[in-house]
Amino acid sequence: MAMRAVEITQPGGPEVLRPAERPTPVARENEILVKVAAAGVNRPDVLQRMGMYPVPPGASDLPGLEIAGEVVGTGEKVCALVAGGGYAEYCVVPRVQALPVPKGLTLVQAASLPETFFTVWSNVYDRAKLAPGETLLVQGGSSGIGVTAIQMAAATGNRVFATAGSDEKCAACVRLGATEAFNYRTHEFEKEILRATGGKGVNVILDMVGGDYVPRELKCLADDGRLVFIAYLRGPKAEINIDAVMRRRLTISGSTLRPRPVEFKAAIARSLREKIWPLIGAGRIKPEIYKTFPLEQAAEAHRLMESSQHIGKIVLTV
Repeated sequence: MAMRAVEITQPGGPEVLRPAERPTPVARENEILVKVAAAGVNRPDVLQRMGMYPVPPGASDLPGLEIAGEVVGTGEKVCALVAGGGYAEYCVVPRVQALPVPKGLTLVQAASLPETFFTVWSNVYDRAKLAPGETLLVQGGSSGIGVTAIQMAAATGNRVFATAGSDEKCAACVRLGATEAFNYRTHEFEKEILRATGGKGVNVILDMVGGDYVPRELKCLADDGRLVFIAYLRGPKAEINIDAVMRRRLTISGSTLRPRPVEFKAAIARSLREKIWPLIGAGRIKPEIYKTFPLEQAAEAHRLMESSQHIGKIVLTV
């Protein structure tokens, strides 16, 4: 049986994304087949399209790392993190990476959750060990990752600060739960953070910028602070002051999620279901969807993502 999908015809710009027909995938042991209602669009999809983010062994070559829909055969409504294959009518998912659609959410809203929620939980809570009462700085607060990190940390009782590229985006960060947000085009975030924290600095920084931000970030970390990388939009290299790292006992870390084994992702899914899904069901965390596009217009969705005009998530509807 054939299904509609969007494939990457060759590495390049958004125009290389083309509607195609593919055989419907078959679920193996410990997997489920999901009839996709919606699929989230994420930065890694753009990198994969450009030929800069290799597909892990055994994963679908189709882009798309998160979906929501109905399980074929049971009708159960789920959202799930996948290693690829989301831009399609059907997608195979490891059963342990699927989560129930949170109470009160549509399938389109649910499709915007997995990639950013798994990433934020894994890095901010598991890796950087953000503790109750601690402070968090989110770089790129209006991105999909950013709006998730702000809302999640605010809902777990942490003070959150954010940076964004316009006053409008900063206002959105505050609306979503940030104590303050700083326009990085007009303000020096490290000075603003030290002012806002009475000179102490923040306990954790979630960074997707890298490059020349890194030495500035070390200046606004508190003693025993943790800096965790999930991307490097301004480049993978930075110069750091090792003396400051030693004197102030700083920790620098980072991770990528896609190539990690199913068991690793299953553990994150369990944590989210226990700690975060009830907060979504209670309305304390809400999906922030900027725009939806039909599956066939995936190229337009990628153009929007690369323009960085959006606040929150971009979703494809199937």
